[in-house]
Amino acid sequence: MTEYSVAMRELPEGERPRERLARLGAEQLSAQELLAIVLRTGTAHRSALSLADHLLHTHSGLRGLASADIGELTRTKGVGRVKAVQIAACFELGKRLLALPAEERRALTCADDVVNLLMPEMRHLDQETLRALYLDTKCRLIRIETISTGTLDSSLVHPREVFKRALAVSAASVIVVHNHPSGDPTPSPDDIRVTQQLRQAGKILGIDLVDHIVIGDARWVSLSRDGMM
Repeated sequence: MTEYSVAMRELPEGERPRERLARLGAEQLSAQELLAIVLRTGTAHRSALSLADHLLHTHSGLRGLASADIGELTRTKGVGRVKAVQIAACFELGKRLLALPAEERRALTCADDVVNLLMPEMRHLDQETLRALYLDTKCRLIRIETISTGTLDSSLVHPREVFKRALAVSAASVIVVHNHPSGDPTPSPDDIRVTQQLRQAGKILGIDLVDHIVIGDARWVSLSRDGMM
């Protein structure tokens, strides 16, 4: 089992779980890092990351941890009743989300729906970030994932990163969205090349690329609407 003797406050800022989540998105963090964020603090001899690692090891992974009751959680030194309740609450929220009927999933039927969902956050990001929205056969949102962070380049954004996740969640179609920190949403040549690559890959797999939306500062461009796909 890996031990961490360095407190999270002593880690370089870019390596701290909370900062990494804010910058990269929750889906880019390990289970250990996400659990450390929930725990917030460790003990005098064990950082929150080390405590999270110990909990996962003790309970044989996430499934075992999710099944543990408050009493079982508090048997771990450094996990008091408050931390145990926080952990239990997080897992219960996840269970309830999975139990929601498909009818309650949000439908994204046009570019405006996507922009209204993502622009409030993405217009303020200081790095180009590509996100994929996975939809079912009725255009209802299954999940959103961050695919890449940094300059969007057709040589760096590989279709497999988008479509392996689409296959994993049985998506029928995909919408990709990325931001331009400059505020100007005009698609670049690389934006268009990425779109063409993704569209061709989707055709092969039978998963439709519905749109590629570029978000600027209070402005946006739909490549599908503007005939650039």
